[in-house]
Amino acid sequence: MPLFDETTLRKLEQLTLVADHVRVGVMKGDRRSKKRGTSIEFADYRNYTKGDDLRRLDWNVYARLERPFIKLLEEEEDLAVHLLVDASASMDWPDQGGAAATDENKLRYALRLAGALGHVALATGDLLTVTLLNSGGDRTWGPFRGQGNSLRLFQFLESGAAGGVTDVNLSLRNYALYGRRPGLLFLLSDLLSPNGYKDGLSTLQARGYEIGLIHLLSRDEVDPPVSGDLKLVDVETGQDAEITLDMPTLQLYQQRLHAWQTDIAAHCAHRHLHYIPVITDLPWEKLVVQTLREKGMVN
Repeated sequence: MPLFDETTLRKLEQLTLVADHVRVGVMKGDRRSKKRGTSIEFADYRNYTKGDDLRRLDWNVYARLERPFIKLLEEEEDLAVHLLVDASASMDWPDQGGAAATDENKLRYALRLAGALGHVALATGDLLTVTLLNSGGDRTWGPFRGQGNSLRLFQFLESGAAGGVTDVNLSLRNYALYGRRPGLLFLLSDLLSPNGYKDGLSTLQARGYEIGLIHLLSRDEVDPPVSGDLKLVDVETGQDAEITLDMPTLQLYQQRLHAWQTDIAAHCAHRHLHYIPVITDLPWEKLVVQTLREKGMVN
């Protein structure tokens, strides 16, 4: 199933991603101007990236150094956008066997959301990198610029499959230490990682990333629709537990779930991270155009 139709893509192209707290030296201002290159005042150079307009190449510099550089003008503020998608086995829920379940499957939802945010970034000239986090080895697409790369982005995302146990902390630390250019970073995950996530986020933030944590849970994880004697099996580790799911047990489960999310929210507020809890029955379009706009991350 294609991620988007043409009408949806046109709507996404009216949006812009916004970073308010990226450190000085990565961006010139607190909020990006929507004007791109209208000033004739030269500001700086940056390395050429596939998708850049060749008319902006400085051919004199290329002739001297034999390396391609793009000229930046005074009003341009160049943003690097990073999308990290958790592709662990726990994200493949609910089971994609039914059409209704497919739309609320956490991984499918995350891939569609990454496609939407990625298309917005490419359409506005941002430098985009997308990574699928998986225990079998993280897979990265990019960095690329330019709307002409959107189709390849969608093809990359459609190839995403869940499996194994993702150590979110380790993946985030490795990403921070890899040497990529910091910028606006979205992590899309259910955070069901045995070693947590806080140290990894701190490492990213210390490197200068502005972080949006999109915490994805399905409706039946928030409000379990079952009851009675059950055998629960962890899809990532294979460990099982037998329980009786009666009203007191269900209430205790929901209390602990609420406490867990409250702890995440408090940690993010203390560290000035954007925390966006999402249940996957929320239409992804509403998340992008309403929730993220309220958070100041989309304009």
